[in-house]
Amino acid sequence: MELFINGKPETYPCFKNLGELWLHLGLPSYGIAIELNGQVVSKKHYDQTPLSSRDRLEIVRLVGGG
Repeated sequence: MELFINGKPETYPCFKNLGELWLHLGLPSYGIAIELNGQVVSKKHYDQTPLSSRDRLEIVRLVGGG
C-alpha cells in the first residue's frame, strides 16, 4: 500500500484502518493530530477510519507554549 505521509510517498503493508497505521508507526497516545485526505480525524475514530492506497496523510505533533 502506498501512502503519502507529510508529502512523502512510502510503501507500507496493507492496513485495514488508521488505527493500525498509528500503531505501526509507534506514535504517542497524545499530542498528535492526523489529517486524512484533507480531513482531521478524531483519535476515537482511528479504528473505524479505513485506509486506501494513495491516501494522503499529514501527521503533526502538537506543541504548546507561550
